[in-house]
Amino acid sequence: MELKGVFTAIVTPFNKGAVDFGKLKELVEMQIAAKIDGLVPVGTTGESPTLSIEEHMEVIETVINTAKKRCLVIAGTGANSTAEAIELTESAKKVGADASLQVTPYYNKPTQEGLYRHFSIIAEKGGLPIVLYNVPGRSGVAIGVDTIARLSKNQNVIAVKEAGGSVERVSAILDECDITVLSGDDSLTIPMMAVGAKGIISVASNVIPAEIKKMVDAFAKGNVAEAMDLHKKYYRLMKDLFIETNPIPVKAAMAYMGLIEGEYRLPLCPMSEKNAQTLKDTMKRIGIL
Repeated sequence: MELKGVFTAIVTPFNKGAVDFGKLKELVEMQIAAKIDGLVPVGTTGESPTLSIEEHMEVIETVINTAKKRCLVIAGTGANSTAEAIELTESAKKVGADASLQVTPYYNKPTQEGLYRHFSIIAEKGGLPIVLYNVPGRSGVAIGVDTIARLSKNQNVIAVKEAGGSVERVSAILDECDITVLSGDDSLTIPMMAVGAKGIISVASNVIPAEIKKMVDAFAKGNVAEAMDLHKKYYRLMKDLFIETNPIPVKAAMAYMGLIEGEYRLPLCPMSEKNAQTLKDTMKRIGIL
């Protein structure tokens, strides 16, 4: 399986405290209409930490059943317990996921050897191809380039989502091994693709899926000027969607557009008035509000 293009880290909509599965289906259809390459349910953007196991699996299954093979589905099944990650991955395979996204175990801060063993056994026992998710700002530990190179020798480790904020790391990874790299930061998509990344697992594509898809496809086809024009046009939105902790701003933006209710589960909460106004002003400036 080759991963390239735009994969939307889709939000989990809530209504009066419960997961709004009707809205979730609508969001999936909106993404597919924009010709998105894949969906990533219950990652960071999908608020996986506050979903129950039952909700977690029902969100994955709903996305898969709604997508009906019209795009890839990479299920967020990572955990800071290896056994739990394996169990979630096995469950995602049963309901038809194409691959799984495996976040670096958070809080327990494993060594590089621990990370290698964690991801290796999930790749061996989970039953799905896995995408490594390097996000040290949230997990507290980075997957070392050497560790990624070791893991890349496993045929079930097919890609890495690089969300460490460093374009240089993409070069370092590709210098060490042959693995697909996907950007994990919207504003770094084009710079990362310039040094070899194949696309983006995107937050911004929840709001502007067709535009992000157009930008990535243009760059991939060598239309650099067109891609850069789109990057410049939407750069401020990409940045403002992280003005507070993700997914607070993106869900706020979607609520302003009437796509979902602006609901979160504690400890996440609504944006400050100042930041909300900043986001609204940016959305108005680029013509989506």
